[in-house]
Amino acid sequence: MPPRPHPGHEFVLTLSCPDRAGLVHAVSGFLLAHSGNILESQQFDDRRQGRFFMRVHFDVSDPTMTPERLNADFAPVADAYRIDWRLGDAAAPARTLIMVSKYGHCLNDLLFRRSTGVLNVEIPAIVSNHRDFEPLARSHGIPFHHIPVTRETKADAEAELLELVQRLRIDLVVLARYMQILSDNTCKRLEGRAINIHHSFLPSFKGARPYLQAHERGVKLVGATAHYVTPDLDEGPIIEQDVVRVDHSHDPDELVTLGQDVEAQVLARAVQWHSENRVLLNGHHTVVFR
Repeated sequence: MPPRPHPGHEFVLTLSCPDRAGLVHAVSGFLLAHSGNILESQQFDDRRQGRFFMRVHFDVSDPTMTPERLNADFAPVADAYRIDWRLGDAAAPARTLIMVSKYGHCLNDLLFRRSTGVLNVEIPAIVSNHRDFEPLARSHGIPFHHIPVTRETKADAEAELLELVQRLRIDLVVLARYMQILSDNTCKRLEGRAINIHHSFLPSFKGARPYLQAHERGVKLVGATAHYVTPDLDEGPIIEQDVVRVDHSHDPDELVTLGQDVEAQVLARAVQWHSENRVLLNGHHTVVFR
């Protein structure tokens, strides 16, 4: 595991803007003028869209340098180049709210990775429409919020969720096999900061028992997709995908086990990359600086 960034001394700048000459020079010149030393730099030039993307991890030698001053001083550079940007403390954990229903493999994996320091996230709340994982949340010292959802209470349930997001200053919402469809309004409110995970069978095998359907059709690949949540169900910008090969010898239960494993791994990578500001939106796509 790489060393953790030093709080208040290391920062991450991410940006996207129309491509033009002098962008990299402008960024590097700003860093030099603010005692910045580049630790890692990645960039991507989308020639089809004429758009430039960049992520810079840097430290500063000036002990008086603050995120507020860096943001204020970078604003004129951003205005000059029409830059969409974010600059923050590299060590700051992403405040993450996890939502779950009755399948706990993704939740358990995220909690374990957080407890071992692999994921730099802070989890102020776990939300579920069932109480199955309340003991698990309690064992990790995380407040558990039971928000039942029915057709009649859906609007009130989502209002309660959004109130939690605002009150707890949540940076990221993770749908760790949360089996409720969020309304268009809630999806828009959480745009760019809510991640969902689903198996790779969509749209082929929908509804109940997709792994049984897959087994009956003789699939040869089992996989998962992590993506940002949008009003278009399971069609948001993809962050990460992976697959494992299967064959005729695997029964439906084994497909479930393999599928849950890959779901947990794919979701964990997506959450980690988002929390490290490695994912930039590019229309319906993402740019992921791994």
